[in-house]
Amino acid sequence: MAGITVDSVRPAPALALDNGLARTPPMGFNDWNAFGCNVSEQLIKQTADFFVSSGLKAAGYQYVNIDDCWMTHTRDPQTGRLVPDPVKFPDGISGTADYVHSLGLKLGIYEDAGTATCAGYPGSLGHETVDAQTFADWGVDYLKYDNCNNAGSTTQQQYITRYTTMRDALAATGRPIVYSLCEWGVNQPWTWGADVGNLWRTTGDISDNWNSLKSIIEQNLPLYPDAKPGAFNDPDMLEVGNGGMTDTEYRTHFAIWSMLSAPLLIGTDLRKASAATMAILTNKNLIAVDQDPLAKQAVPISDSDGHVVLAKPLSNGDMAVALYNENDVAARIGTTAAAAGLTKAPAYTELDLWQNTTTETAGTISAVVPAHGTVVYRIAKAGATWSASPPATDLGIDLPDAAQTASQLLVKPDQPIAVTTNLTDHGRAPATEPAVTLTAPAGWGIAIKSSPTGAVLATDRPLTTQWTVTPPAGTPPGSYQFTATAVYGWKAGTWLTTSSTVSFLIATPPAAGTHYLSDLTWLSANNDWGPVEKDTSNGEQPAGDGTTITINGATYAKGLGTNAPSEIDYYLAGACDSVTTDVGIDDEKDGSDADASFQIYADGKKVADSGPMTAADPAVHLAADVTGAQLLRLVVDDDGSPDSDHGDWAGAQLTCQS
Repeated sequence: MAGITVDSVRPAPALALDNGLARTPPMGFNDWNAFGCNVSEQLIKQTADFFVSSGLKAAGYQYVNIDDCWMTHTRDPQTGRLVPDPVKFPDGISGTADYVHSLGLKLGIYEDAGTATCAGYPGSLGHETVDAQTFADWGVDYLKYDNCNNAGSTTQQQYITRYTTMRDALAATGRPIVYSLCEWGVNQPWTWGADVGNLWRTTGDISDNWNSLKSIIEQNLPLYPDAKPGAFNDPDMLEVGNGGMTDTEYRTHFAIWSMLSAPLLIGTDLRKASAATMAILTNKNLIAVDQDPLAKQAVPISDSDGHVVLAKPLSNGDMAVALYNENDVAARIGTTAAAAGLTKAPAYTELDLWQNTTTETAGTISAVVPAHGTVVYRIAKAGATWSASPPATDLGIDLPDAAQTASQLLVKPDQPIAVTTNLTDHGRAPATEPAVTLTAPAGWGIAIKSSPTGAVLATDRPLTTQWTVTPPAGTPPGSYQFTATAVYGWKAGTWLTTSSTVSFLIATPPAAGTHYLSDLTWLSANNDWGPVEKDTSNGEQPAGDGTTITINGATYAKGLGTNAPSEIDYYLAGACDSVTTDVGIDDEKDGSDADASFQIYADGKKVADSGPMTAADPAVHLAADVTGAQLLRLVVDDDGSPDSDHGDWAGAQLTCQS
């Protein structure tokens, strides 16, 4: 993973804002991600009611925050004050605050450090004193302060001045109001935000898709030196429950936010939340990590090929350790107690914060982590009590030669797949009489190449078994799974089980000839903002809202419209030999600060690269040799600075021979 290099951007540390608030990251709700401008008093009150009835309040959530569009388009001509929309808020913000307060909760509001909000309502630039006093008079407890229409402000000092003016205005009211700087990470707010606000946005807006989440995680991992009680990096609000990602990805979202000591601001319609969504949002183990009074942000202690290990010290001496897999296929990820910063002990207990189960380890911290998944352990020195818990084990499945995409492995009918399983005992106690089995779909062939059983597994010694799995000829296209299961003994009469599952994809290869990629079905497509569009530009968030693909005045009838970061995968089955395309920033963002680069990969090897491009550049023509490749991947990289990077694969064509 590439990211921000901390030492290259950090001046001398700033002093923390001394308002005594947000000593741990704020927890609550914000309406924007799920509702946009459709905010109302009824929604806020119903959400507050749900906080109480669902147990969210008991879990620690307390702020019910109103975002943009809550006001009228003009200020009161007599007082200069902002005016709540009387249709949306018939009791005003004050009445809404009274209701929220009556439930033992707190109310947040939104404004903008510019002449207008992002949705075009009156901004607070030049009105900071009256607006701060208005919020205080209404009983507001939290202010999200945005960065739209900022009168051409560009330099860091201009940003600091705008946000400091509101800080001082809030302080002058005498009311405790948590101050959230929604600065988008434009001028490195982690280097100065602690002297101005309680939290500061570090990136552009999050979107409800994997590429957006992965990018934001990457940008926030290096910022760990700047979090402290009362001052936090803010990677944006939660998308958990909004439907654009899998539950595995939402668990990663919540787990990494907790490790980052990030605000936990729910952004879904809680009135329709599923049981799975509520289980994620109310996970008491991870909330305890997020709300730990040390308020330290996790440190990335290893990062190799998309396998990331984070360690977060906790106030009682424990260590939270997250094993994060940003890749598309499950993988064993591990570290040691010593590498995580724990002192030497006879053994350690590890509480799995998702499964709520405890095991013991001699020092290895390891798990087979699903694609896009995150396993989190709370590690404690066990002393003499280590034997009360069963040994920690993991069971990995290795397929070194398979092409990977969309959390699955590409295979072909009637072609054998070499499979290796590894059952490893990481505990001090031995695992006795281990036995591994492998199951596949009905009709698939499974051959055992080495023994799947053993007598005793000592600490960190694996039971390795070789297998061959063969999909039968004629297996139709689709997704398939097989599962490895291990059974082993612990104490007398106690048998334990662990398992791992691998997903396979059998796909239809393209026919012979030359095809526009927009006419083919991709295996997967991840896009930062809205979906990848076929034969139009990206447009904005809704599907189908793009226009004719245009790069520096040249128009194209065919192509793919994206918003970086973006990845699109196609299955080639070794039958194709070339890809040609023009690439560039679409003119719908001409004049913006958009910049991106375009890469083409064949089976993970980069075969074409545009280099950095801006909205002012003409199209660049790329031609790539993909002979023999199983998998084609088109990547648009935001080059570390997402800013409406609408990247086009203009006229993109694939030529195949059979």
